[in-house]
Amino acid sequence: MARGEGVEQFSSSGLFPTSKTVHQDGIKIAKLSPQQERKRPLTVWSKVCFAIGGAPYQITGTALGFFLQIFLLDVALLDPVYASVILFVGRAWDAVTDPTIGFLVSRTPWTRHGRMMPWILVSTIPAVLCYFLIWVVPPIEQGKIMWYLLFYCLFQTLQTCFHVPYSALTMFISTEQRERDSATAYRMTIEVFGTVIGTAVQGQIVGMANVPCINNTILSNSSNHSVHGNNSQILMDYRILNERRAYMIASAVISLIYVLCAVVLFFGVREQDNQGGLKAQKHVSFQTGLRLVIGHGPYVKLVLAFLFTSLAFMLLEGNFALFIKYTLGFREDFQNILLVIMLSATLTIPMWQWFLCRFGKKTAVYIGITWAVPFIILVVCVKSSLIVSYIVSIAAGASVAAAFLLPWSMLPDVVDDFKVQNPTSQGHEAIFYSFYVFFTKFASGVSLGVSTLSLSFAGYVTGVCVQSDSVNLTLKMLVAAAPVALIALGLLIFKTYPIDEERRQNNNKLLQLLLLSEEQESEMEALKPDITA
Repeated sequence: MARGEGVEQFSSSGLFPTSKTVHQDGIKIAKLSPQQERKRPLTVWSKVCFAIGGAPYQITGTALGFFLQIFLLDVALLDPVYASVILFVGRAWDAVTDPTIGFLVSRTPWTRHGRMMPWILVSTIPAVLCYFLIWVVPPIEQGKIMWYLLFYCLFQTLQTCFHVPYSALTMFISTEQRERDSATAYRMTIEVFGTVIGTAVQGQIVGMANVPCINNTILSNSSNHSVHGNNSQILMDYRILNERRAYMIASAVISLIYVLCAVVLFFGVREQDNQGGLKAQKHVSFQTGLRLVIGHGPYVKLVLAFLFTSLAFMLLEGNFALFIKYTLGFREDFQNILLVIMLSATLTIPMWQWFLCRFGKKTAVYIGITWAVPFIILVVCVKSSLIVSYIVSIAAGASVAAAFLLPWSMLPDVVDDFKVQNPTSQGHEAIFYSFYVFFTKFASGVSLGVSTLSLSFAGYVTGVCVQSDSVNLTLKMLVAAAPVALIALGLLIFKTYPIDEERRQNNNKLLQLLLLSEEQESEMEALKPDITA
């Protein structure tokens, strides 16, 4: 060991290794230790780039959630039963792929781009191609169902290859809990803004080509039925063609945004190998990892609680457009009302981030989720009023923001708690995140399938001006009664969630001590040959 080099390898206290000085061509080059490298705070630019990576999932998810049901029923003109099969099978398939992709990601070897980034990069282009084809009406009548099933399932699989690694990336951008929470707040802000983009692009483009109503009474009672019927059919065919074209244009715009966001994420975020210092890490089988994850009590309680609250908001999301269009009668304004909800949610994300830091995450859950309940009840009880609808939309958007932010802010806490209790079993981040996404997507499939099937049983008719009373009652149940009951059940389960602020902070301190100890031991092992020499 060169004279003087050993002194620079230790801190001023002489106890802990900090950095090494490498002599190259007579020049001293300071090299940060792995611990220092991971301790460097995230820049605002890195947080913004990381957050932008979450936008594609929300943009496409919002467009599909708000508009796919209407598209299949009123544009592709599918029977409600077939539409419910497509929606349920597609989301259920998507849910099944999440644990599989999560396991494959957890076993992916480290590359020069990291473990998560290669998945994100490779899946992007095929995903946007499949997304575009979802919104195309094929020229074959008999093959429509298989067309939508095929491309819907393919897109969900490819998007899973993007979203599961991206979600797990939260644990690999920093070891600091505060940094991860801050990055999550950036992410949630951009993701909710992504829902605004998805709602605006899809809603405003499609809103310019609404399918005209069919007045069944006039057509059935007029003596000139054939003349009026032919003219109405020609007009409807022309407008449906325009609306189909509008859906394709909207999907092309969203596909381009998807690709741009993926490029920004790839080049703007550096993935860190946060497990580098854990010597005792061992790779386990999928079944063993699954048992460890599912056997972790706080994780199960958190997932179950948010499963029911997510199902509530998914029922609201999937049926709110139909509710506005038919039950409230605001056919020309439904896309604007949806846009107001998403704008309100975007603007209130920073407020909820401040609230959870000030009062704790559990308190934020109780206040944020229940905030929507009185407004959900109000919109179905008050006589149809456009002004009231906009006021309710602004207020409900705040609760939507909380539903977006809180699960992703609390999942890292559960992962940290697992690491503290299982210090020799690491590297399961992707499994934790993929199973949470699995349950939420499965809930989404259930909500879309059940709601569309319920509308079919109630007598939903595609393209008409006014639906029957039974359909309107069903829509009220789907956007009010069922969500309120599910929110209540989810919050009851959440009362048993054991990780409070004190436990969260203790876990953070224990993990930092564990990481510091491993780093010190690794540095001392590396110095032994030089000392011996």
